[in-house]
Amino acid sequence: MNPCSVAAPQQDTDGDGRWNSIHNRFLSDAKGKDGDVIFIGDSILQALEHTEVWNQWFAPLHCLNFSIHKDQTQNVLWRIKNGELDHVDPRVIVLHVGTNNIDHTPEQICEGILEIVHTIREKHPSVYIVLPSLLPRGQYPNVLREKNNKINQLLREKVVHLNKVEMVSIDKGFIQNDGTISHHDMHDYLIPTNAACRKAFEPVYDLLQQILSEGEPEKDLTPSE
Repeated sequence: MNPCSVAAPQQDTDGDGRWNSIHNRFLSDAKGKDGDVIFIGDSILQALEHTEVWNQWFAPLHCLNFSIHKDQTQNVLWRIKNGELDHVDPRVIVLHVGTNNIDHTPEQICEGILEIVHTIREKHPSVYIVLPSLLPRGQYPNVLREKNNKINQLLREKVVHLNKVEMVSIDKGFIQNDGTISHHDMHDYLIPTNAACRKAFEPVYDLLQQILSEGEPEKDLTPSE
């Protein structure tokens, strides 16, 4: 059985119960706030909420952010199966997860992401699902960077024919000609800086504006490579 596709809570390695506390806060937010767009996933999206880009672009679109640092596919799946999307009625869900599944294969991770998509669709049959691509990581070329690239390739092949599921490339422009990633784009070589978030998430913002204003985006207007 693929562990990436089996719902499981994040292990409380620090012993302070923060992950479960954050999950419970999201449950409360879902009941008390209206969101046209819900971001759900890992630290990439969690960090986005604390940038100027979020305040300028996404907050005005009535976005909620249900993302947690270090989450893997099975953790996001568990959170969804345990109520985080039960009391909301979004028009769009933005899902980004998989870069933290370092012990799993690209094929397993892709299956895990697709299982999350399937679970979201069961709860919200008409919602539009946006999948930003996984970002490169590490200052120098490494196996995890290669794995994320492979996941992106597999995912594009799988979702191209799915109704109301759109994959958006946000990983372009990070790797320089010498194969390195600059600290100006990622201070820790994992999380984008403010400026890099603007570069990476602009196509996501453009797509959200289109969906929210017109209802159905045109495929050729959305970056997919």
